[in-house]
Amino acid sequence: MADTTYDVTYIGAGPGGYVSAIRAAQLGLKVAIIEKRPTLGGTCLNVGCIPSKALLHSSHLYEEAKEGMAAHGVIASNVTLDLKSMMAHKDSVVDDTIKGVDYLMKKNKIERLIGTGSISAPGLVAVTDDNGKSNTITTKNIVIATGSEVAPLPGVEIDEKLIVSSTGALTLKKVPKKMIVIGAGVIGLELGSVWRRLGAEVEVIEFLDVCLFGSDAEVSKIAQRSLKKQGLKFKMKSKVVGATTNKSSVVLKVEPRDGGDVEEIKADCVLVAIGRRPYTKGLGLEQIGVEMDRGFIKTTDGFKTNISGIYAIGDVIGGMMLAHKAEDEGVVLAEMLAGQSGHINYDAVPGIVYTWPEVATVGKTEEQLKEAGVAYNVGKFNFTANARARAISATDGFVKILADTGTDEVLGVHIVGASAGELIQECIVAMEFGGSAEDIARTCHGHPGLSEVVKEAALDVDNRALHS
Repeated sequence: MADTTYDVTYIGAGPGGYVSAIRAAQLGLKVAIIEKRPTLGGTCLNVGCIPSKALLHSSHLYEEAKEGMAAHGVIASNVTLDLKSMMAHKDSVVDDTIKGVDYLMKKNKIERLIGTGSISAPGLVAVTDDNGKSNTITTKNIVIATGSEVAPLPGVEIDEKLIVSSTGALTLKKVPKKMIVIGAGVIGLELGSVWRRLGAEVEVIEFLDVCLFGSDAEVSKIAQRSLKKQGLKFKMKSKVVGATTNKSSVVLKVEPRDGGDVEEIKADCVLVAIGRRPYTKGLGLEQIGVEMDRGFIKTTDGFKTNISGIYAIGDVIGGMMLAHKAEDEGVVLAEMLAGQSGHINYDAVPGIVYTWPEVATVGKTEEQLKEAGVAYNVGKFNFTANARARAISATDGFVKILADTGTDEVLGVHIVGASAGELIQECIVAMEFGGSAEDIARTCHGHPGLSEVVKEAALDVDNRALHS
């Protein structure tokens, strides 16, 4: 290994790293990838996106069997939860996906190195295994793709038993009687939804006055209203200032954000989900002089750091902390390293929340357009007016399309509703091509289908929706 020089070496085998490695290998580069976990796929595959979506679907099926199917004439009696089997399904989904990534490494002849990677100097990466044995490889280019980790909350120590991160919330052995979720962001609402469906009383404590901060204000409002209807409780404008644990419960100290008396709230389980921070520990960045900004690695065009031959992608460089954003950055970088050109349009990167109903957003919010002084038209259509939505009992939510007043170019799309994450994709394609609301409106959509809600919203931009 010491005699081998790689064209590019990736530190971190999450979605950004392993996808970029595959693309680089496809383009004829000699590639190595370093990962300290025994399995590839990073947080997303192992303890994030994939297992959480498996549990979200399984818990939705359980709740539908208990409560939702009766309205369709399907009576399921004595429905019981087999949590062990549900967790086994989740684990099998993760294991099968990991095997798929392993196969892709072999197929593309990517050298996989297990251990912790650190940069000794430009062109030199040390790989240290769990026993402390280190080996140094030489490489023309280094790509840092180490992702992010759970952001800690002062005064609340995560033990992954009673006070858990998203990782611990995916492996609970029993359904808590009461779960407190600290943080009303994507992770908190998704995992809170899982355990609420399975029988826990779930209360969400949020420092801000809105959930899903950064979303279009109307989206935040409607999403929170839907989740309240399902039984989630919200305690907004509140901050957790301390926690004490005993053998079986946690007591949180909570005070109003804007001042007031501290109260104590007891729960069987507390999920800390206040966000994530870049993971750069042990990379040796300070020693070689890589410039940082508030913990993130600073990059210029082409994902270059200030050190020649060292690049960074994904969560460690900031922006949207999303797996698909990291993947696209990785593909663009690989193509540039192979002498091609590449570009990523961050205004066309969607954000999706897999609650019920789903939430999907892309591009600008109304608030951002107002702040920027951009004149825009709004088209909106509710799922309640869609025949397919009625047929499947999924009438919560709406589609909102924001288009430039002068050109009709689609500037932003915001969806709350069933299959929102899939429905938004046609809008993303339209935006990538500089398409207009009229383009979407003039495109034939199959009937009866949920996608007709998108078409009607596009028609409504010009005040000519047909079914409202």
